Amino acid sequence: MAKQKKSNNSTRLLKSELLQNISNIFIENPEKTYNYKQISNILEIRTDSQRGFITELLYELSFDGFLTEISRGKFKLSRRGGHVIGTFSREGVKSFVIPEDGGEPIFIPDKKTGTAMLNDTVRVFLYAQRKGRGPEGEITEVLKRAQDTFVGILEVSENFAFLNVQSKVLLSDILIPKGKLKGGKNGQKALVKITEWKHTMKSPVGEVIDIFGEKGDNDAEMHAILAEFGLPYRYPENVNAAAEKIDAGITAEEVAKRKDMRDVVTFTIDPHDAKDFDDALSVSKLGNGLWEVGVHIADVTHYVRPGSVIDKEGESRATSVYLVDRTVPMLPEHLSNGICSLRPNEDKLTYSVVFQMNDQADVKKFEIVKTVTRSNRRFTYEEAQQIIETGEGDYKEEMLILDKLAKELRQKRFDKGAISFDREEVRFELDENGKPLSVYFKEPKDANKLIEEFMLLANQTVATHIGKPGGRQKAKTFVYRIHDTPDPDKLENFSQFIRRFGYSLKTTGKKTQIAHSINQLLDQVDGKKEQNLIETLAVRSMAKAIYSTENIGHYGLAFDYYTHFTSPIRRYPDMMVHRLLERYDSGGKNVNANEYEQKCEHSSNMEQVAANAERASIKYKQVEFMADKLGQVFDGVISGITEWGVYVELIENKCEGMIPIRDLDDDYYTLDEKNYCLVGSRFNKKYQLGDELSVKVAKANLDKKQLDFVLA
Repeated sequence: MAKQKKSNNSTRLLKSELLQNISNIFIENPEKTYNYKQISNILEIRTDSQRGFITELLYELSFDGFLTEISRGKFKLSRRGGHVIGTFSREGVKSFVIPEDGGEPIFIPDKKTGTAMLNDTVRVFLYAQRKGRGPEGEITEVLKRAQDTFVGILEVSENFAFLNVQSKVLLSDILIPKGKLKGGKNGQKALVKITEWKHTMKSPVGEVIDIFGEKGDNDAEMHAILAEFGLPYRYPENVNAAAEKIDAGITAEEVAKRKDMRDVVTFTIDPHDAKDFDDALSVSKLGNGLWEVGVHIADVTHYVRPGSVIDKEGESRATSVYLVDRTVPMLPEHLSNGICSLRPNEDKLTYSVVFQMNDQADVKKFEIVKTVTRSNRRFTYEEAQQIIETGEGDYKEEMLILDKLAKELRQKRFDKGAISFDREEVRFELDENGKPLSVYFKEPKDANKLIEEFMLLANQTVATHIGKPGGRQKAKTFVYRIHDTPDPDKLENFSQFIRRFGYSLKTTGKKTQIAHSINQLLDQVDGKKEQNLIETLAVRSMAKAIYSTENIGHYGLAFDYYTHFTSPIRRYPDMMVHRLLERYDSGGKNVNANEYEQKCEHSSNMEQVAANAERASIKYKQVEFMADKLGQVFDGVISGITEWGVYVELIENKCEGMIPIRDLDDDYYTLDEKNYCLVGSRFNKKYQLGDELSVKVAKANLDKKQLDFVLA
């Protein structure tokens, strides 16, 4: 019986393979007809019994509607005759088109993708659908390119030139005619635009748009990263010129329109290398036992008028971008680092939320008002932290009372169900050429949290002021920062995963109960080797915070109303909030919700792109830092599992690299997605997320921003 069962299994396997091979022949040659002899010859099948089996399979495919018998014994691929428009995507090594009407993904065989690139909008011709299989088709036309410029390394020879592209979007090099090199030389990093790519052409043709410089040069590499994500790496001259014409304009007439707070003790607290100070705090003791705390924000929209070239550029960028070694500002530096920056001992126009609060940080009264302020002192976070820890230094009384109030505010948030994601940030010590000398980690301390709490309070207050107007008034269209509740399935999977480390997590019940459970977990992993891994997975189990005109509250902060008001120098949504706030408080009409929802969506998308570019710059510096450590052994934790390999994060410096699955040659490993592991089919050996490994640095590929490890 056992032998018979094995025989049936092998027959089924042979049949499924033959059906796939036969299908592929017809898919790759949709206009041709074949009989059983021709198919047998192509598949190199010689015996009469197997050729007879081929005949049976051809009729089976015909019965399923996949093939059409056009004359006795001759078959051709059936056509559904339908076209579908969708987005081209890849999953591993397989290609699909996601229909724009939301239908089932359409599988595209490798030789039928045409010139489509990742995320292109394409037209697909559908094949007849085989019984028990998903839809298949071929791309007949690229309707819209998602991307037409690419970064890479020039390969220039006597007769031709190519751009060697390191991109998951484009899997081909770009041919560049000699007259379109723009002076580019062999080995240089360049930006190239595709100008032609017909269906019949193996590679696209393009022209050089910009030369970044020599491969490995720090500026060239940082500009290349920005261009890779479609982000600007220089400011348009006309926008800079427009900004230079703007004057601070702090006239007696302007001051008279505002609340004058220049005599109140005010200071900024920012990173040591910051130049764009867009928020300041003031504090003074009132006669009624209350404290007056002012959150003062640069009045950027006083200078940047709607529809101006500066405004259009700012809206397009939507955010400043923070790479490892530089800030790429949203607004021209004349504004961001000059007129609008709340520099010490300079009068500044500000938009303020001024609170009256008691010692327990209960807000008794507030006003949102245009002000003129003057910062007395610029503190770095380190300087402010020193005062908090020692009780000594400039404006120590003001600093200590603000710290005390901030801690009260923070405790209230956590009591209401806020989640504490205070993650360490990777930083590099760089030499004058941008080469990383060391890696260190910045952990938020009390000084950071002091600023954070008052910014959160101001943002929440502004959002509630507009979103919850009171009485029978209807809330007007506004820009909110929203954060949805976690996906229950993701949270449950995360809960199951952390059990192997001995941790537990509550996944059902009230919001506050789940939030308290998450906070408890984050406290428990603090300082442990698995901390970064578990914190990363915890973040992944959460929804992403986005901008929207539809308010659903902010889950992570436990706020019913929240917005971004406090950073208009570096975020365009804050500029929108300033304008709407001023409009509505002066009796202006409601704005168009659809128009502002589109602006919100653009800002959310650009925020994500900027974050991706920032991560790419960190990854580049990590690979550069490890490049002279080939052959050295480090302890690490498995931080990712994929079908192509195991990602390992080094405990010492948080640099991440991959052990390619081809190097795990002691067995055949398959991916168990549900349990986050690779499992060997013969010996059942497992590589699981969170496991500790010792690895040796094998390769450091700066072009791909990729580290390769091998097991030590």
